Amino acid sequence: MKLFRGALLGAVLALPVHAQETINLTVASSHPTVVPWVGMIQSHFMSKTDELLAEAGNYQIEWNDAFGGQLYKANATLTSVEEGITDVGWVFSFLEQAKLPLSQASSNAPFATSNPPVLLDVMEDLIENNEAFRNEWEQHNLKVLGLTATDLYDFYLKDPITGIDDLNGRKISAPGVLGNWLRGTGANAVDGALTTYYTDVQTGVSDGVLSLALGALPIKLYEVAPYIARFDGGSVFSGAVAINRDTWDSLPDEVQAAMIEAGKYYTASHGQDLVDRHEFALNKMVELGAQIIEMPEGETAKWVGKLPNIAADWAAPLEDRGIPANAFLAAYLQGLRDAGETPLRDWDK
Repeated sequence: MKLFRGALLGAVLALPVHAQETINLTVASSHPTVVPWVGMIQSHFMSKTDELLAEAGNYQIEWNDAFGGQLYKANATLTSVEEGITDVGWVFSFLEQAKLPLSQASSNAPFATSNPPVLLDVMEDLIENNEAFRNEWEQHNLKVLGLTATDLYDFYLKDPITGIDDLNGRKISAPGVLGNWLRGTGANAVDGALTTYYTDVQTGVSDGVLSLALGALPIKLYEVAPYIARFDGGSVFSGAVAINRDTWDSLPDEVQAAMIEAGKYYTASHGQDLVDRHEFALNKMVELGAQIIEMPEGETAKWVGKLPNIAADWAAPLEDRGIPANAFLAAYLQGLRDAGETPLRDWDK
């Protein structure tokens, strides 16, 4: 019997050990990891993917990270994933109006919601179930894994204001499409991004910035624009964590499944993080020398009322090109209403 057991043990030990396969992937961004939704690519998307793969033990990913503009700048976030300069990256949809037109819907229908988790739920449903929206992203050789939104927008200024009328004549930095929010206010939009704002204000290129607290805090915008005119200007869709489609198609099913689950975890966690950290970020900037200027009651609605119908201006040329902008806008706003939100302006009516 002992001889038999010894032979059996020897046979078991002689069996080939299943080797864990290592997959090398590059993950990158134009923005640094101190920007919360970029840092969460590491802390939530990558770590959750690793955790899920470790449970089965068949695969592990060797992440080669290049955050903070090491590989490309903010104007190349889409093409860098599309062309495989990085395998995984955050695509900044604000700066891709021509290539991602439907992705600009929430930015062209502003002040529709101040609830980032609800916004992300609606956008996640649309990218899964709205064919035109999904194809808009997938035609650029990528697969969307997670979605990003903004916290609430305010003006960060060199000099204080008492209301929206005081912006008349001032130069205000804003990213791409958000410059439309200044139409009718008399302010002059200066195209920019979180990576340029500090220098824009410091050098006089602009008098202030239309930005969000979670972006302004880590770039220390309050040092050059210490007056925060608080409008709580609503949350909008800002982009996606995406993977190059050729890379995606090369991955085993188990790795794809882990990334899809990790992407949903990232999206949900990011939405809640925007809520949790917005007030913290504002208060922290006050601690560091900023001054919050509360706007009079109804001032945000007054701002909205000054705007031309930017949603119609956005949709009309897209419709002429056969892009279903009006239907997508209606689906987006109805999704918000169904979730209990009340847009300050019915851009689809």
